[in-house]
Amino acid sequence: MSASCRLPQRIYPVVDRALWVDRLGAAGARFIQLRIKDKTGTPLREELEEGLAFARKHDVTLVINDFWQEAIDLGAPWVHLGQEDLDIADLDALRRADVRFGLSTHCIEELDRALATAPDYVALGPIWETRLKKMAFGPQGTAKLTEWRRRIGDLPLVAIGGIKLARAPQCLAAGADCVSAVSDFILSDDPEGQVHAWLKATESAVS
Repeated sequence: MSASCRLPQRIYPVVDRALWVDRLGAAGARFIQLRIKDKTGTPLREELEEGLAFARKHDVTLVINDFWQEAIDLGAPWVHLGQEDLDIADLDALRRADVRFGLSTHCIEELDRALATAPDYVALGPIWETRLKKMAFGPQGTAKLTEWRRRIGDLPLVAIGGIKLARAPQCLAAGADCVSAVSDFILSDDPEGQVHAWLKATESAVS
């Protein structure tokens, strides 16, 4: 990891199952978000517990998407929250539990709202068009990353949305601290190889 990186790593895979934490963690990914959209109750908790166990195995900093109460209960180190989650999440409870949190942003109004909560990072997206998730906002472009960098100072900045391997260095050059992707990892024919390629590309981009 570059000494100037303000997050655990410059790559930030987003995965939908705990098994990916094991596979990508074994390949060298150290900052992974577990985003589960199709489970609740006991199956959800078991999936999160498995993900955290794999994270401990590989020294991965695991970020739980949305489920902030479960993150507190299970001792997760991080959560990622969307703007709608700010209406219900107990940020004080997260801080008391020493759970760090990142927030999604898509426009200036959302950025201002996010900054008022003193998050541990902000994410901007989608940088490019993405079909994986229906978005209310269009592509933001790398110029918006540079604008966000100016507005947030030293706060860590994550780029996400429509990002492929070849585009990751552009995001870092524009001001992002790390670059996040979903399909470029979990839909790849060689997910472990993608981790290696992303690590090489992002480190060389800032060396």
